[in-house]
Amino acid sequence: MESISAVEAPGRRRFLIGATAVVGAMGVAGAAVPFVRSWAPSARARAAGAAITVDIASLAEGEMVSPIPAWRGKPVFVVRRSSTQVKELETPDAALADPRSERPQQPQYAQNEWRARRPEIGVYLGVCTHLGCSPKFYGAPSEEGIDPAWEGGFFCPCHGSRFDLAGRVVSGVPAPSNLEVPPYFFASDTLIVVGEDSGKVVS
Repeated sequence: MESISAVEAPGRRRFLIGATAVVGAMGVAGAAVPFVRSWAPSARARAAGAAITVDIASLAEGEMVSPIPAWRGKPVFVVRRSSTQVKELETPDAALADPRSERPQQPQYAQNEWRARRPEIGVYLGVCTHLGCSPKFYGAPSEEGIDPAWEGGFFCPCHGSRFDLAGRVVSGVPAPSNLEVPPYFFASDTLIVVGEDSGKVVS
């Protein structure tokens, strides 16, 4: 067997060292990819906080979107009010605890009588501010004996909290504050994007 010459030995050594370094670097890179990828949020986590789109094309006056959509694990109440109901919300109501929505539970554009971008369309998180139950929607005065003076809105059967059609809480009930208004905007006349606030308003 022929021996490797003194000239060939350094070249072969450099080749073997270089090849080993390349293979090692590939191994490190291969191990790093799943490690770095693990830092990114999962698809489920992204979906939990992602914005949702709600179609209101078939939503009639006095109704709420059904099935109820959810954003970040919370039900979203989207209701359409009649012109009469809109006017009623504009009338000062002494029975409300926070009629002007002075507590920061809504974006600035929803700090009005309707707590909404559009007077006829309301978007609220369907979570009672008392203990987190989900209220029931009443698009008109209830016949269930809740309160003869109540014009409808949201009623929490768990502990009796009531909210008007703008999600404003009635004084003297367990719930301490109005329903929360999530960030949202109208992508078109019939599509609402909940979870993002682009500043777009379709009139």
